[in-house]
Amino acid sequence: MLHLNRQSLKENRAEWEKAGITLYSYDDEAVQAATQQAPQWVHFGGGNIFRAFIAALQQHLLNKGLAKTGIITAETYDEEVIEKVCRHDHSSSSVTSRYLLDPHSLSATYLSLAVTMYADGRFEKEVIGSVMESVVCRPDFKADWQRLKDIFTNPSLQVASFTITEKGYKLKDYAGNFFPAVAEDLKKGPEQATSSMGCIAALAYARYQAGAYPFAFLSLDNCSHNGDKIKEAILTFADEWAANGVADKGFVDYVNAPQKVTFPWSMIDKITPRSSAKVQSYLKELGFGDTELIHTEKGTYAAFVNAENAQYLVIEDTFPNGRPALEQAGVIFTDRNTVDKVERMKVCTCLNPLHTAMAVYGCLLGYTLIADEMKDPQIKGLIEKIGYQEGLPVVTNPGVLNPEDFIKEVLEQRLTNGNLPDTPQRIASDTSQKVGIRFGETIKAYGDKAKDLKYIPLAIAGWCRYLLAVDDEGKHFELSPDPLLKDLQAALEGITLGNPDSAKGKLKSILANKDIFGSDLYEVGLGEKIEGYFDELIAGPHAVRNTLVKYVK
Repeated sequence: MLHLNRQSLKENRAEWEKAGITLYSYDDEAVQAATQQAPQWVHFGGGNIFRAFIAALQQHLLNKGLAKTGIITAETYDEEVIEKVCRHDHSSSSVTSRYLLDPHSLSATYLSLAVTMYADGRFEKEVIGSVMESVVCRPDFKADWQRLKDIFTNPSLQVASFTITEKGYKLKDYAGNFFPAVAEDLKKGPEQATSSMGCIAALAYARYQAGAYPFAFLSLDNCSHNGDKIKEAILTFADEWAANGVADKGFVDYVNAPQKVTFPWSMIDKITPRSSAKVQSYLKELGFGDTELIHTEKGTYAAFVNAENAQYLVIEDTFPNGRPALEQAGVIFTDRNTVDKVERMKVCTCLNPLHTAMAVYGCLLGYTLIADEMKDPQIKGLIEKIGYQEGLPVVTNPGVLNPEDFIKEVLEQRLTNGNLPDTPQRIASDTSQKVGIRFGETIKAYGDKAKDLKYIPLAIAGWCRYLLAVDDEGKHFELSPDPLLKDLQAALEGITLGNPDSAKGKLKSILANKDIFGSDLYEVGLGEKIEGYFDELIAGPHAVRNTLVKYVK
């Protein structure tokens, strides 16, 4: 049985290779020593996209001798991930074996088995070993917190990157009030920070105090103008701390100085769904012994991570203290305007709007696999019309990627990959945070002609119908997490299936909300149209299917 630990990789290399698993070729002890002495890259949020994509990029550089240091991963959300996944002793088959709580132990560093899932049924397997330390980003984890301070006060640090999801940068609730932990942090200052973004701002402040050394905050999250999200959060702390007299006013200047601190924009694209039972069984048959799922209070994880083969990463090239040579691993470095165009192409037209439309209608129609939805003529037809008919006419061509080729790959290869266990339920998460960019920007692009759109409004109506948590058979189903779910459902309270009159006036507060859609949908001529679609969608059981059949031809 093969277990995911560095000793096994050294002693049983032939067995790993016999199983068709690619191993890294660099001296991990030398890399770890270099990383501890002169850290260059710390990453917050060690989830699937990080393990399958970002960490693999650095591994490519290490294998080629183009880098000398690895990545340090820090967890802001689920500290159990560090104990149960990152520092877990995989020398035995039991997931209840001891935890290696020393982040400086090489055997405790974060190993992952990345499985690339091809549409033709192939599985490509590689051990990712580029993560050299793992720490919890919380002051009550004193040793970890001190290590993070040491990293941030080291002049060698080049990049602090993030995959914490869009909601991870938010400091305020739906009503515009600071979250309680954030409000406390703003009053008390960096030395007493406890919120996630407060802790990150405190680390930046420590770097400022140590010498105002340059570095970059790099958001790799799948959201529009992601660099601005983290800049706004860090600046909020800097401004409030300075105003409250709990931090040096020079910290504000430091964060605002592009020769010192930058916040590059990026566009990332790679589907990394939850652990696949198919992959799990396959790995067991190969003799891989660490296939058990690991449960924490906040989620479920595994030593392996599965992902599609397609991947794209485009980054604004503004790094005041240098950066990894990731262009040698396929990353496109360019200017901000081009990143913006790529992001708009993907998020507003060629992928994300299609995903959201599929997600809400897939949940309503009982689908649990994206690839299966692509066999549904109405769902497939709907997303083709959203993409080709309504999206491409107003898409911005970024030059570095071709929109027509991109969307064709999405529709014909990526979404149809039956080997990929991606679900509409996963994609439906946090839809309220996504519809503004995924649909709202295209609506804006049409200007006065937005009222003529047919299929984007149908997708929005489908989301509103989804929020009722009743499927097309009239049965209750569980909605995916969303920070606005409570408020959205409260707005729709009293609407009943089979009674369109019960919806009168109920959608107004949602569709007119500029914070959600980027504009008032009534002002652009779509509010009433969406209400009309919605009335048809709630006409009774099977009304969702009937409505799609009526409009998608």
